[in-house]
Amino acid sequence: MTKFKALTILGVFTLFCGNLFAQTVQNEPSQDPVVPYRLFRTTNIWTFIQLDTITGRMWQIQFDIDGDARGAVILNSQNLASGKETIIGRFTLFPTSNMWTFILLDQFDGSTWQVQWSHQSANRLVLPIN
Repeated sequence: MTKFKALTILGVFTLFCGNLFAQTVQNEPSQDPVVPYRLFRTTNIWTFIQLDTITGRMWQIQFDIDGDARGAVILNSQNLASGKETIIGRFTLFPTSNMWTFILLDQFDGSTWQVQWSHQSANRLVLPIN
C-alpha cells in the first residue's frame, strides 16, 4: 500500500469517527436569560431544576414515561432576594462536576449558594457559600 493510500484511508476513518461523535453531542436549547423562570438540565435524564430568576426559588422537576414519578418538589422556597431590588434574571444556576450539585449565583451582588438536588428529601439542600 502506498503512503498516499494509507493517509487517505486514515483521513476518511478520522472523518467518519468524528462525524459519529458529533451526532451524539446533545445541544442545549437556548434560553432567554432575562425571563422569570428557566429550566436547567441535570445529568439525570429524568430531572431538571426550575429556577425563579427573580427570587432564587427552585423546584426539582421530574418526568417519566409511565407517570408514576412525574412531579415537582421544592428545593428552595425562601425568597433569596428579599430586601433587594426586584430584577428579572437576577439568579442563575451553574452545574458542577458533581451531578447532584449546582451553584446558584445572584448575578447582581455576587452571593452564592450550594444547591443539591436528590430523589431523597433528606439529601436536598440549599446552603449559602460565604
